[in-house]
Amino acid sequence: MKNKSRITVLVPLFNEEESLPHLKVALDEVLAREKIRAELLFVDDGSSDGSAGMIDGFAREDKRVKVIHFRRNRGKSAALEAGFRQAQGEFVVTMDADLQDDPNEIPSLIAKLEQGFDMVSGWKRKRHDPLSKIMPSKFFNLVARLTSGIHLHDFNCGLKIYRREVLDTIDLYGELHRFIPILAGSQGWRIGELPVQHHARKWGKTKFGISRFLYGFLDLLTVLFITRFAVRPMHLFGGIGLLTSLVGFAILVYLTVMWFMGHGIGNRPLFFLGILLMIVGMQSFSIGLIGEMITHHHASLRLLQKNNVKELEEKP
Repeated sequence: MKNKSRITVLVPLFNEEESLPHLKVALDEVLAREKIRAELLFVDDGSSDGSAGMIDGFAREDKRVKVIHFRRNRGKSAALEAGFRQAQGEFVVTMDADLQDDPNEIPSLIAKLEQGFDMVSGWKRKRHDPLSKIMPSKFFNLVARLTSGIHLHDFNCGLKIYRREVLDTIDLYGELHRFIPILAGSQGWRIGELPVQHHARKWGKTKFGISRFLYGFLDLLTVLFITRFAVRPMHLFGGIGLLTSLVGFAILVYLTVMWFMGHGIGNRPLFFLGILLMIVGMQSFSIGLIGEMITHHHASLRLLQKNNVKELEEKP
């Protein structure tokens, strides 16, 4: 492994005071053993226990340690986003603070990244979690893999490594940290995967409940939209509108023929369905047009800004 690489180890945390001392010792050991130059960046996501004071103590004792504090809990995506903007390393490693992610995997992640990838995601091939957490996660990963075209087994593994330039193209908010590989893949970055060691939780308790899987699927729809249709909304809404309008039109044509043949259609549910589909289709088509107008407006503003900058640069 190349010694020249300076990395940032980014650790978002929330109420992990029991595991933090063990994590710091493990990180110190692997970084010293592999002679890796690194900064350690801890992001406290509004912890209510002693986590904040503990990482402040790390910073006082170790000049490699930097800390970021949130006044309230804002979620993992916000914590990662803040860390990404402050990270100084050529490579950035993210890992959870509960020590279910193994710091000894850091050298392997660096070696995998240096094979020509821009981002490498860990794969918890053998998970030490309850079955109630493993099975929904497997189903979720399968759906994400099939719908996104990114062939990873574990999208939400906290143990990942990135080249610094990848992070400049990713904007995290909400709960989008689960879909960083999809966001990066949509920008053309090369995504790799590495099986990593996963440990059972020894300290504290998980911060995520079953509701995260429901929200995860909603967030997946958001990610698929912004990565595929953000600059061509008409392809999505116009397609839906065209399909529903055609079905509604076909129903109404059929009923019109039936009416000419002397059959009553005013009280038939199919009549109201045809009208409803026509209305929904026109509304969806209109949303697509509005989306295209907004997209064109933003593109025009960017072009105008670019031309203004060019004129200022050309002035003597």
